[in-house]
Amino acid sequence: MQRVSLQLVDTLSRNIEVDLKTVKLEAEWGSIGTKTAFFLIENVLSLPKTVRNYKADIILFSSMVTASIAPLIREKIKIPMVTINHGHDVTLSVRLYQRYLRTVFKSLDGVISVSEATRMASIKRGMDPSKGISLPNGFSPGDFNLHECDKETARDSLLKKLDLPLNGKKVLLTTGRLIKRKGHEWFITEVLPKIQSDVVYIVLGDGPEIARISKVVRSSPHTHNIFLLGRQPDNILQLAYCAADLFIMPNIVVPGDMEGFGVVMLEANLMNTPVIASDLEGIKDVIEPGKNGYRIEVGNDILFASEIDRVLHNELDTLSESCRSYIYSNFTWENVSLRYIEYLKTVIRNFKNA
Repeated sequence: MQRVSLQLVDTLSRNIEVDLKTVKLEAEWGSIGTKTAFFLIENVLSLPKTVRNYKADIILFSSMVTASIAPLIREKIKIPMVTINHGHDVTLSVRLYQRYLRTVFKSLDGVISVSEATRMASIKRGMDPSKGISLPNGFSPGDFNLHECDKETARDSLLKKLDLPLNGKKVLLTTGRLIKRKGHEWFITEVLPKIQSDVVYIVLGDGPEIARISKVVRSSPHTHNIFLLGRQPDNILQLAYCAADLFIMPNIVVPGDMEGFGVVMLEANLMNTPVIASDLEGIKDVIEPGKNGYRIEVGNDILFASEIDRVLHNELDTLSESCRSYIYSNFTWENVSLRYIEYLKTVIRNFKNA
């Protein structure tokens, strides 16, 4: 959420139609909980004055977390308030939070969900359907050194930097937080043994499931072909995206959690790496079958494995070529931000005419 919010702010600030004032929180992960609480309290007190001094036309919250102050300032704010929501900030399984969401939705004048699945989750929790719209996340090409993306060179670099014995094998990659809904354990235990191709599986990221996944890897008969590399700097992340043959999103259904969108799939596509992913939630809005990857029935380990084999042997070159052009046409922030602006203009008009 942090990365896409900063990219959106950067893109909007360059648009001549937009005069943007940002109010943002600077915090490290270790202190983010406490600092977020103080940040919200501070804005309950200061945001109405900021709006008046700045003569703002609209407020855009970056998530349901920051939008949680909307009911507390509604009577003091005479302009429309809109939020972006991302998935987990809607489905978070805390009973008090879920009850409060209905009040938040009533206080807002518009809601931008990053996927249709997130929009439907918002409606289920009390959002008036007429208030909400589904707009995708975007990506900023400038964040990646595309000219240096040569797969063989990237693999040589990974070998030198991380001592990965790729040895001509096909490379499967997953990045992101190690949490249950991402399906790492399911993929390692159920899918990987059924893949016929000679592959290695690289996982970049950290999270609460790290100990459990590490244990699963140690007990796997394929343990020598699985590499849990933890959180890595951006230069290693880009090398991995480029070196990979396929990006894997083996998500599973977890009650109270969901994949709102999945920006990592765009990042992989940007480096000419197609995606094989579970067909659920926000993933549906990212993967267009045959263009930038394929979606597989959730929990179908046999189909997931066979599709990986099929693409690696029959379609990898053409899909690798098409995936980057597909996301350039549909998901750059330059394009997506224009849709944001048009929606926000509509909310402003409706608010004035109400």
